[in-house]
Amino acid sequence: MADYANPDALVETDWLAEHLDDPDIRILEVDEDTSAYEKSHIKGALGWHWFNDLHAVPQREYVDQEGLSKVLQNAGVGPDTTVVLYGANNNWFAAYAYWVLRYLGFDNVKLLNGGRKKWELEEREMVQDVPSYEKTDIQVSGPVRGEYRALRDEVLGKVGKVAMVDVRSPEEYRGEKLAPDHLPQEQAQVPGHVPGAANIPWSKTANEDGTFKSADELRKLYEDQGITSDRGVIAYCRIGERSAHTWFALHELLGFPNVENYDGSWTEYGSLVGAPVER
Repeated sequence: MADYANPDALVETDWLAEHLDDPDIRILEVDEDTSAYEKSHIKGALGWHWFNDLHAVPQREYVDQEGLSKVLQNAGVGPDTTVVLYGANNNWFAAYAYWVLRYLGFDNVKLLNGGRKKWELEEREMVQDVPSYEKTDIQVSGPVRGEYRALRDEVLGKVGKVAMVDVRSPEEYRGEKLAPDHLPQEQAQVPGHVPGAANIPWSKTANEDGTFKSADELRKLYEDQGITSDRGVIAYCRIGERSAHTWFALHELLGFPNVENYDGSWTEYGSLVGAPVER
């Protein structure tokens, strides 16, 4: 598949259409709200809210392995189930969920290439029926992969020492905006970017139909700005979902061995007292 390092991380819409009734496949739509899911979704899919279902509310921290086990149990995911994730915005939050699951040690997960956008462009069947599945007793017990995640102190200690990729829009990178236009501009943050960070918006990794560009195209996109596989890379955005999409492109599709997602991203970094900032 487009010469990716890990082609099994993706499934195509044709494949999913042929496996909608496979009992060993569990389809999950993940987004920042569930209104689109409530209107229509892929047959057999359940809806996850990126924050409420994957975070230890009220903290801004993920569920632990036990918490993830409960979420998967309630979705009817068993030890032999393959989870297929998709969502809107070219899979922003689906890629985020993929990263969280892999970070917490659940590996039988794939991303639908093109997400909801491609499925709709192809005029494939969408339904309103919400399925129910028998609860399982799955337990997530693999190692938590701390190497996939950059925390605040690590980021501060690595400024200027590793490749930083700011995947936000150029306007956010330059400090003209603090968030995408459809979101409020939080005043707790200062505008700008991490010193030395390359601005490679997540959207440049996608084709018009929402699918990922080929491995050669992706590699050139990053290499043109000095992002190569022999360097450590930290990706960030505003809250970690767009940078999870970039983490997927770099780590899963290109096979870069040392890529971290800074999920605190600019919401955290831009609020730190004394943190170095460029504009």
